[in-house]
Amino acid sequence: MNFLRGVMGGQSAGPQHTEAETIQKLCDRVASSTLLDDRRNAVRALKSLSKKYRLEVGIQAMEHLIHVLQTDRSDSEIIGYALDTLFNIISNDEEDEVVICFKFHLLLTLIFLKFIIKEENSTRQSEDLGSQFTEIFIKQQENVTLLLSLLEDFDFHVRWPGVKLLTSLLKHLGPQVQQIILVSPMGVSRLMDLLADSREVIRNDGVLLLQALTRSNGAIQKIVAFENAFERLLDIITEEGNSDGGIVVEDCLILLQNLLKNNNSNQNFFKEGSYIQRMKPWFEVGDENSGWSAQKVTNLHLMLQLIRVLVSPTNPPGATSSCQKAMFQCGLLQQLCTILMATGIPADILTETINTVSEVIRGCQVNQDYFASVNAPSNPPRPAIVVLLMSMVNERQPFVLRCAVLYCFQCFLYKNQKGQGEIVSTLLPSTIDATGNSVSAGQLLCGGLFSTDSLSNWCAAVALAHALQENATQKEQLLRVQLATSIGNPPVSLLQQCTNILSQGDKIDRRGSKIQTRVGLLMLLCTWLSNCPIAVTHFLHNSANVPFLTGQIAENLGEEEQLVQGLCALLLGISIYFNDNSLENYMKEKLKQLIEKRIGKENFIEKLGFISKHELYSRASQKPQPNFPSPEYMIFDHEFTKLVKELEGVITKAIYKSSEEDKKEEEEKKTLEQHDSIVGHYKNMIREQDLQLEELKQQISTLKCQNEQLQTAVTQQVSQIQQHKDQYNLLKVQLGKDNQHQGSHSDGAQMNGIQPEEIGRLREEIEELKSNQELLRSQLAEKDSLIEKLKSSQTSPDTNEATASARDSEKIAELKQELATLKSQLNSKSVEITKLQTEKQELLHKTEAFAQSVPVSGDSEATIAAKTTDVEGRLSALLQETKELKNEIKALSEERASIKEQLDSSNSTIVILQNEKNQLEVNIKDSKKEQDDLLVLLADQDQKILSLKDKLKGLGHPEEEEDELESIDQDDEDDEDEDDDKSQGDN
Repeated sequence: MNFLRGVMGGQSAGPQHTEAETIQKLCDRVASSTLLDDRRNAVRALKSLSKKYRLEVGIQAMEHLIHVLQTDRSDSEIIGYALDTLFNIISNDEEDEVVICFKFHLLLTLIFLKFIIKEENSTRQSEDLGSQFTEIFIKQQENVTLLLSLLEDFDFHVRWPGVKLLTSLLKHLGPQVQQIILVSPMGVSRLMDLLADSREVIRNDGVLLLQALTRSNGAIQKIVAFENAFERLLDIITEEGNSDGGIVVEDCLILLQNLLKNNNSNQNFFKEGSYIQRMKPWFEVGDENSGWSAQKVTNLHLMLQLIRVLVSPTNPPGATSSCQKAMFQCGLLQQLCTILMATGIPADILTETINTVSEVIRGCQVNQDYFASVNAPSNPPRPAIVVLLMSMVNERQPFVLRCAVLYCFQCFLYKNQKGQGEIVSTLLPSTIDATGNSVSAGQLLCGGLFSTDSLSNWCAAVALAHALQENATQKEQLLRVQLATSIGNPPVSLLQQCTNILSQGDKIDRRGSKIQTRVGLLMLLCTWLSNCPIAVTHFLHNSANVPFLTGQIAENLGEEEQLVQGLCALLLGISIYFNDNSLENYMKEKLKQLIEKRIGKENFIEKLGFISKHELYSRASQKPQPNFPSPEYMIFDHEFTKLVKELEGVITKAIYKSSEEDKKEEEEKKTLEQHDSIVGHYKNMIREQDLQLEELKQQISTLKCQNEQLQTAVTQQVSQIQQHKDQYNLLKVQLGKDNQHQGSHSDGAQMNGIQPEEIGRLREEIEELKSNQELLRSQLAEKDSLIEKLKSSQTSPDTNEATASARDSEKIAELKQELATLKSQLNSKSVEITKLQTEKQELLHKTEAFAQSVPVSGDSEATIAAKTTDVEGRLSALLQETKELKNEIKALSEERASIKEQLDSSNSTIVILQNEKNQLEVNIKDSKKEQDDLLVLLADQDQKILSLKDKLKGLGHPEEEEDELESIDQDDEDDEDEDDDKSQGDN
């Protein structure tokens, strides 16, 4: 670098030596001067020299500048100079390189190449120099922490150069600086404050700093996100004018991508924070043809990419699905579809919008249904899918746009059986528009499939294959499609036409790749025939297909044709593996024999392996989006690579299997099918039962509602009956005198419609109920006293007696509970009996009142007859009520009988318990008596032992022997105690 500067700037070694001495003197002044002004002037001078003499200033002054940052923090001016100087040392000055290049091109032509090489070396040296100085600076982690603390200073001359210096450090050694900031207390929070700075220059440079800080570091990305970065960045984008903003909007969008890309936690936080809804105003661009500046195109491109980050197929399915639903609910998908169908949109924006809509609807049924309903603003309106397919099969459209439309169509059909059925139905004879006024999606696909443009053939074949993906029903439906090839000739099936074009090979002159058409058709046929035995049968029914495939596989062709050979082998293998042996000439075993004779099993497997070994196979298997640099690379489809991976192994096994193994496998398949049918039958039964349960639940809820309504109606009727009873009582009082006159004519034989014999009998029944009630109460009192006696008798201290008393107490508690229940029932019945007695007394009083009343009315006999008829009707109603009361009394008597039976059973239980208790008491007495006898025997034995000890002492035996005797005696006593315990346990 110094050599280049000397050559281009005309500098000699002498001046360089002088500048080095000057830098050394300035460093000495910074280190030794006691006056702040002298140190400030020296740092200012170093700053002016730092751009031109970067290496010298960096080597000699870096340590002194760091010391200034540590000691002179009170003076913002010298701190600003020091930070600027460090920035000039560490950053790569691109302007100087441009000047060097300009001067360099003015040199002689003869040494042009020599100086080009030196310039490249100097650029590398410059970059290496910045990295080396950065490494020296961050070697002491305290320097980065010091720089972070300086950013808290609000002074412009300190904060701005500090931001630039930290950004430069991150550019050179990002991972190391990120780790230091991550472990620094409040390091990320201090940097987040830059976004709130009112000075735009600091805020904008703060965005650039956060871009470098969050690059490829998930931990820092999470911290920045939870420091409210999304809110601040979206506010800045709104303030700057959304897509119409300047480069600041671009920087904010890049920072948002850094925070969200491959970071599931931040994506979830972004969705739950309702930030997706705030993206909708970004895409309100309208249909105007003006105003599409380069910056606006860049901004919209980044905005679309940000949406794709949230709904990328590589994200977890749950996160992607929730973001897709949120985009539909807030209207973002509708806004994107508006841009899709608008006019005057730049081509690259339209392409990226198509790709974005593709991933927003991919695998989401709601979004796919909405997209199917979108129409283009044409006359007559056409579905958006049809308009896009017209662009895909049009060879004049840009290649990237056609790839985007294909991706959109694939995403629309992904896991969308409803959409697949709609596409296939446009090819069926019953749904084709005979008038020809509108073009359907199926007609466009067939047109592209049989056109002379190989790229259109490939795109149409892949699109049609996606309409059949994992959908056996549509594979069978597509067999019904008939095509009219030429006037006067009978129509042929779509399957037959595909095989005809395939067999023609290069005979038809096509534009584009030679093998692209055949590869597309073979991928369509392989997808169509896989997991569809009916389609295999239709394919084998054409006698020319198998010879064509075997001929293609058996030939020795060039490298370009090897891929076609591999796909033919795959198609033939599918015809064997999914063959149901319905055609006698093309059964599995015969096809295997044909392969062995004409191709050879090893050769067949080798040709089959050409597919997965192709260089473009692995590239297509990585991502669902068809992203190719040029049409020649458009060979494999992503979903087809999955199919190859799934079938390659099973076809290899099927080729080497014997006929016996095939039979066993077929039997196992039949068994599995039977099992599946049984399981399906039970599943259907369970579904039907679930439906019946739902219906019954609904009926129950309806009946509950009706029951509640009926209960309310009954309540109302009861209240009305009570009112009628009250009115009836008033009428009885008013008509009492008339009823007395009627009673005198009947000679007192009937009072108020009730015979005196019936009234007497009712009184006798009531008295009998009273006596029975008193009897029951006396019996209950006796039982209570008996229970209390049983309680008081449970006082024995022994273990067996305590256990028995516990059992007795538990039984007694149960009996008491039953007796309490019986008492409550008796009380309720007694209350009802009392109520009935009062009602009967009232009736008796009323009849007596009627008998004693004297008529005072002077009405005519006709009036008296009418009133008598009315009273007789009311008396008959009263008689009916009396009959109902009799029935209630009868029910009460039956309940009384049941209660009496329960009391008898409880009495028998109490007697049994009493007998058991008496037996236990006898046993306890016997055991006590035996214990007393044992105690007497033990006392006698102790006396004998004491007398023997006295005799031994008198005879002069030593104490050891006495101790032994005592131990023996003690053992004997222990044995006796054990025997006593055993005997007591036996008792």
